[in-house]
Amino acid sequence: MAGNIAKRANGKWRARYRDEAGNERARHFDRKIDAQQWLDQVTSAVVTGTYADPKAGRITFAAFFGEWSARQVWAPGTVLAMSLAARSVPFAGKPMKQVRRSDVETWIKQMNAAGLAPGTIKTRYVNVRSVFRAAVKDRVIGSNPTDCVRLPRGRRPDVAMSIPTPEEVGQLMSVADERFQPFIALCAFAGLRLGEAAGVQLGDVDFLRKSLKVSRQVQRINGGAIDVRAPKYGSERVVYLADSLVNVLAAHVADHGTTGKNQWLFAGEGDDPPHQNTVGYWWRKTLRDADLTGIKLHDLRHFYASGLIAAGCDVVTVQRSLGHAKATTTLNTYAHLWPTAEDRTRRAAESILSASLGGTVATLADASGPGEQARSRTAPAFRRASPSKHAVRHSAD
Repeated sequence: MAGNIAKRANGKWRARYRDEAGNERARHFDRKIDAQQWLDQVTSAVVTGTYADPKAGRITFAAFFGEWSARQVWAPGTVLAMSLAARSVPFAGKPMKQVRRSDVETWIKQMNAAGLAPGTIKTRYVNVRSVFRAAVKDRVIGSNPTDCVRLPRGRRPDVAMSIPTPEEVGQLMSVADERFQPFIALCAFAGLRLGEAAGVQLGDVDFLRKSLKVSRQVQRINGGAIDVRAPKYGSERVVYLADSLVNVLAAHVADHGTTGKNQWLFAGEGDDPPHQNTVGYWWRKTLRDADLTGIKLHDLRHFYASGLIAAGCDVVTVQRSLGHAKATTTLNTYAHLWPTAEDRTRRAAESILSASLGGTVATLADASGPGEQARSRTAPAFRRASPSKHAVRHSAD
């Protein structure tokens, strides 16, 4: 970038340079030192890659979002989420270069005051942040005003997560309509998301190998149209089914005459699969019939994950079963369900103890002598019995 400073006839100092497009940019100053400082700042911005065209930043946030979003390859759900976030900002009509960090902080506080959940606020913030990041890369603005903005804290996963009990899941299964019961089963015992379960076709189920291929999802988009596409990145997977779940699906196919590999396992309106509105109606009816409240269909996915973890499955196994793109997603969501080091230590100690003493106080009593044998009859399990003096001395050694 070429630049120079010259003194004008009126005594002012003019600093000028040509940008990447060859356009001349100039500013006038009373002092030469100020002109040089400005020119140095512009040169530094060009060298460091933070230079932004002064005229480009005049475009409003709403206009830039409209142009930028039109070039993006997004799923319908992403289009809706991004548009909702962009419409919610109070600085939509403000030039991009005039949006300050304080504007973003005010927006965050407004959403918090309106009662939006921390998770919702974070989602909208992340979406708007991506707009400003694109503007920085396009050199429309020199810096991102959304950087380092503090967000409301959400509840810890171990507090916020709602996991139905086995009894509640059983109750839901028992009262559900016969056509909806297998849908619940896929969510609770295979961990499918709503859209994934709605998109299952008969050919996806391998009854011989007892597995299910998750290869599509269903969403209802604006105007009521049904959109069927591949699931989110990393979610295509093969889920291994329990024998009982295979039997539930086989009975469903036999009862409703589902034939053809491309036939939807669950019927919606006409030839379409069910979408979130239809499934939502079925779910609310099932909850009422089961006399249960506060359980979301997605909670069945948490129920499945908790069952895998309780059975001793490792992080990678749970990640693949749930269709998470990264193991960190699984850990961030379910880390509190894995046993702690203290839990593992206790189990290891219990295993050593059981292997040594047979797991019952009777064995300990036999090793302790006649006096302890009589006392042991009052306690059927070792954990309920008081240790003998001999045992205490032995452990101390």
